[in-house]
Amino acid sequence: METHFQKELQELKGDLLKMAALVEEAISTAVQSLVKRDSDLAKKTFEGEDQINRMEIDIEDKCLKLLALRQPMAADLRFITSTMKIITDLERMGDQAVNIAERAISLNEEAQLKPYIDIPRIAEITQSMVKDVLDAFVNRDPKLARSVCERDDMVDGLNDQVFRELLTFMISDPKTITRAVHLMIVCRCLERIADHATNIAEDVIFMIDALVIKHHADAEEKGEGTNNT
Repeated sequence: METHFQKELQELKGDLLKMAALVEEAISTAVQSLVKRDSDLAKKTFEGEDQINRMEIDIEDKCLKLLALRQPMAADLRFITSTMKIITDLERMGDQAVNIAERAISLNEEAQLKPYIDIPRIAEITQSMVKDVLDAFVNRDPKLARSVCERDDMVDGLNDQVFRELLTFMISDPKTITRAVHLMIVCRCLERIADHATNIAEDVIFMIDALVIKHHADAEEKGEGTNNT
């Protein structure tokens, strides 16, 4: 029979997934507000921010109570501590979505600087990372979590490419500087969301395999990536 503690863990998992769904929606809405040049859509991103923030506080409180009252061990302890880290990354993703929406509103008031081609590509990869890392969490799939980590380099590369292109606009025509800076910040926000998704992927791997992969720690433990000569 399922114990009361196991039910509490399932409720905690459900709360985390509800928060994650709100964050996914915020990111999608913010990106669409930029691509579709729809400032009313951007404002919807702001509406969910308070709920995301409240959920972070509530979930953290539940985690602390479980740690204090249940004194969990092994896998349960890793699940609770990982949840506390994951909700922090989710809340920061929500903040980045709001930042994108704010930039979209400013950009929508002026003529479009350039066709949005690379930015939607960055957004697509980033959103796939967020979706997959949550699937990895739900399905306890460390392989999928690792694939999320691997995609982070793709986002970084595209971000550098867009930065160089926008810098060219700024140098050739100072009138483009404000719009170019806004777009640079949008790219930076997407890059940060990808970084947070990578953080969650690392937490998922730790939760499932009790393996720390931050800073390639797992490779070092296996004697990989180090020079012993």
